[in-house]
Amino acid sequence: MNTPVGVVSKEEALKLSGMDFLQKLKNGDLPRPPFSETMDMIITELSDGFTVFTATPDLKFYNAIGCIHGGYISTLLDSAMACAIQTQLSPGTAFTTLELKVNFIRPVLVKTGAIRAEGKLIHCGRTIATAEGKLYDEQGKLYAFGTTTCALMPIGVPTNGSGE
Repeated sequence: MNTPVGVVSKEEALKLSGMDFLQKLKNGDLPRPPFSETMDMIITELSDGFTVFTATPDLKFYNAIGCIHGGYISTLLDSAMACAIQTQLSPGTAFTTLELKVNFIRPVLVKTGAIRAEGKLIHCGRTIATAEGKLYDEQGKLYAFGTTTCALMPIGVPTNGSGE
């Protein structure tokens, strides 16, 4: 991927709606978060209350029992679910995961190939939002599913310092 890797400042991020921020990430107008490069994951679909991240697991993510580590799978699902929530956020609203629950159906292996983590909004309130997620292979076989609860925090939209 040719998109630079980096961290967007909080001030810059909070000026955008969640959907605008994610669309800029997807389009490469903002740098990819460093962990997404490590995980080799990208946003491939984005719509109102829905996101898809894709990745291709590599041997470097194997655990001691010979399959992709559950943390890798959980991270993909956490990203897809949290970003489904983020699509609903107004400028000046931050969020963080409060709870993450993942159920593993079958092991993910290198031979599984590309996987797809889908996040779908369940509810977005003033201070709490929830989403669900599912992880599939390219043939549509389910490997894991989960839910998340995120805290929403109005931070305010940064100004240019002149009070405008």
